[in-house]
Amino acid sequence: MHERIRVLNSAPVRQDGEFVLYWCGANRRVESNHALLRAVELGNGLGLPVLVYEGVTCCYPDANDRMHTFLLEGVPEMAQRLKRLGIGYCFYLRRRRSDPGDVFFRLAARAACVVADDYPVYFPAQMNATVPARLPVRYEVVDSSCIVPMNLLERREYAAYTIRPKIRRLLDSYLVPCPEPRVRRRWEGPPPEFHCEVRASEIPALVASCEIDHSVPPSISFHGTRSEAEARLRLFLEKNLRRYAKERNQPAAHATSRLSPYLHFGRISSLEVALAVQDHARRHGLIADEFLEELIVRRELAFNFARHATNPALLVNLPDWARATLLAHAKDARQPCYSPAEFEQARTHDALWNACQKEMLLRGTIHGYYRMYWGKKIIEWSPTCQDALETMIRIHNRWALDGRDPNTYTNILWCFGLHDRPWQERPVFGMVRYMSLEGMRRKTDVDAYLREIAWLEQTGSDPFVSLAGPTCASR
Repeated sequence: MHERIRVLNSAPVRQDGEFVLYWCGANRRVESNHALLRAVELGNGLGLPVLVYEGVTCCYPDANDRMHTFLLEGVPEMAQRLKRLGIGYCFYLRRRRSDPGDVFFRLAARAACVVADDYPVYFPAQMNATVPARLPVRYEVVDSSCIVPMNLLERREYAAYTIRPKIRRLLDSYLVPCPEPRVRRRWEGPPPEFHCEVRASEIPALVASCEIDHSVPPSISFHGTRSEAEARLRLFLEKNLRRYAKERNQPAAHATSRLSPYLHFGRISSLEVALAVQDHARRHGLIADEFLEELIVRRELAFNFARHATNPALLVNLPDWARATLLAHAKDARQPCYSPAEFEQARTHDALWNACQKEMLLRGTIHGYYRMYWGKKIIEWSPTCQDALETMIRIHNRWALDGRDPNTYTNILWCFGLHDRPWQERPVFGMVRYMSLEGMRRKTDVDAYLREIAWLEQTGSDPFVSLAGPTCASR
């Protein structure tokens, strides 16, 4: 456990505290959560109960109906599972900017110490950089996002081939189940005064009452419960793991796990998924190397990048060769050239690109292989690389259920050459890898994908991906 922990201030553990407070900001789950386990460990040592605080605020950048709905959908199960374990739970929904903004600090003032999620980007990273100095008690962060703790990789890795041997060397020590937390002293009192009881039937009304962007509707395909994450994992194991290596880059085949929203919001852990995949593959004589490469090596390369980059949303993070070649071609003509609004509204000349963007608008994700094409074309059709970067980040932040994530920033910058190598030189891209529509047609069934996205657009329902309807794999 100690390899996962960082202490971010010099304040002491307060002996007269009422509870140990776990601020759950990234890994919003009970199962396989090392931060929750650490909070229980501290509580047991002090003879105190544990209180989990989870907040959703209208003040998030790009707060909208899609993100709020997904977050709120997971709250009832979270409350039930914590109650079963004897752990207290306070969920605070800040609906208006005029509502109290200091609920966490009020709880921290009563705590013996605070445990939080160690997460290298977005809101949790901002809070971990500023909050500890304001507290009179010890503030620890715990890495429950990665299988191999981020702390063990002390330098930024250049590419997958440099991090892979390091992860493989350490993996057996950390690819082990996380124990269920067992409290010695149960939470006996009522929830704190600011606790918001969430019932599934009331979520649309709760979201409508928030001062957020109501122009981004909930996903037609994904719901943010822990149960749905578990069901998607089971579906992947039973139907798709055996097809993954051969068909993962075929969007219309639906051979991927579709777990990225749940990994991003922490409803399920990569550790749980990896253990389940290993076990299923072993029992059924399957080879799962390609999936585990993406889940572990590539994902943890992204977290390593986000941890060590000063700001992972900047082109300065590109390797020298990529920055040099893009600069050399900065004045190359871009034809056509689209505005950010035209990109966001899927109004380009390219039917495949438009379909990718419409998948983002409707589902809140894009298939990984087509997301590469989507990003490459934004570079090709934007006035500058900086414009392209800002457009990609803006669309992800606003529409993607798996956006605002280390993988998001890494995958976006991959389009500009991060974690890649030089290729044949060409206009606009220089020696950065290029992707063409002709290549997509050779390698994938573009027409099947276009038909699928047209169906989503016309019907507003998703029998292909939503668990409410049949999947492509089972039809």
